[in-house]
Amino acid sequence: MGDIAVVGIGPGAAKQCTPEADAAIGRATVVAGYTTYIALLEGRLDGKRLIATGMMREIERCHAAVDAAMQGERVAVVCSGDAGIYGMASLVLESAEGKGLDISIFPGITAACSGAALLGAPLSHDFCTISLSDLLTPQDLIDKRVRAAAMGDFCIVIYNPMSKSRRDKLSRACDILLETLRPDTVCGWTKNIGRDGEQSKILPLSELRDEEVDMFTTVFIGNSQTRAIDGRMVTPRGYENKTHQSRH
Repeated sequence: MGDIAVVGIGPGAAKQCTPEADAAIGRATVVAGYTTYIALLEGRLDGKRLIATGMMREIERCHAAVDAAMQGERVAVVCSGDAGIYGMASLVLESAEGKGLDISIFPGITAACSGAALLGAPLSHDFCTISLSDLLTPQDLIDKRVRAAAMGDFCIVIYNPMSKSRRDKLSRACDILLETLRPDTVCGWTKNIGRDGEQSKILPLSELRDEEVDMFTTVFIGNSQTRAIDGRMVTPRGYENKTHQSRH
């Protein structure tokens, strides 16, 4: 019997894949993943059998990976970012339930971290992540989570801000946020992190709702303390305030 490594490859560039994750891919005889993510590993998969499928075929891909492991292969299931954050780790564990396979999870740099680094320091205090995809989560529950995050004054990282069938997801979320947050709340977005065409932008919430985004965009909503400092998005941790208080 073989084994499965579920590997987060980070944003895309080889230098942003951890050595441990890279080694797990190197050991594999079979690599399974979404076609776009397999393409990001070009030159690192020579001699390996590939299981590459498109979007909406995740269950098929995981079952094929489990079958290969049951036949004695060393399988790497690759995901962009981190395998456990909107990734394939949970589905692999569900698909392999009761089969006795050795399964290891290798973390990667998720878009919240890599995108924050591009923008500055937007997540230096409490934050949450919310996916706007309604493929697996009802829209009313997404709306509830967006509203609750705003009321809790969290910094918010939004994954999957649009889809081919629903291009109004981000504007809908912004309208909910504006029920609670100031229009001048500092926000930002990043796109194609660690890949060709990498972009980032800082702007107020009032303008964010009309931005053109895609599924490779990650959106950052600041909290009430977030501000722009020298062109960077910064959420203070509070050290300066604490130091000021201690002097009095």
